Amino acid sequence: MSNYKQPDFWSIKAQKEGYPARSVYKLQEIDKKFGLIPAYPDQINADFRVLDLGAAPGSWTLYVLRKFSGRGFLAACDLSPLSRNPDSGLFDGQNFFFKQADIFAVEVRAELAALGPFSLILSDAAPATSGGRLTDTARQAELAEAVFLYAHAALKRGGSVCVKIFQGTDTADLIKKTRPLFNTQKTFKPKACRASSFETYLVGLGKR
Repeated sequence: MSNYKQPDFWSIKAQKEGYPARSVYKLQEIDKKFGLIPAYPDQINADFRVLDLGAAPGSWTLYVLRKFSGRGFLAACDLSPLSRNPDSGLFDGQNFFFKQADIFAVEVRAELAALGPFSLILSDAAPATSGGRLTDTARQAELAEAVFLYAHAALKRGGSVCVKIFQGTDTADLIKKTRPLFNTQKTFKPKACRASSFETYLVGLGKR
């Protein structure tokens, strides 16, 4: 069994590169494979808006802001605060908004949707795991479904979604239900995911 508390290659790399968690390399690989964010800052304009749901401790948020280089706009939300140690002032920029709140709350969804429409919605959120795979998969599917509610309300036509899911029956149902929303839908497990984890990512490209 893997020891999640013991730093591995990705954890050490994140620390060296100023990210609060190893999860940043999952997004980095997904971004490179699917082109979620324009490759160069001068390709990003004010209309390129990103929503990061379940953002704490902030690795995905920080990755996006670093890639933006002062352009675009990013809104993020989580029940927990973001880690301020590595942000180098990026979390204080005018192109960033953070809401510490429950993404399931209707009023929060309305407030965040009003900041759109978004070109990209991201979510690496995960529930507190119980150790029971069926229960954890169902809880993760519920979280992912909440993300797709945001996509219905606030993702612009042609926009993309990347959300963490757990492999299981509930996830298969979610994939089937959300497939008509996008021109292309893929599942992808980055190398930075732990071998023992049954997490993967659902990527929807080109909202119809």
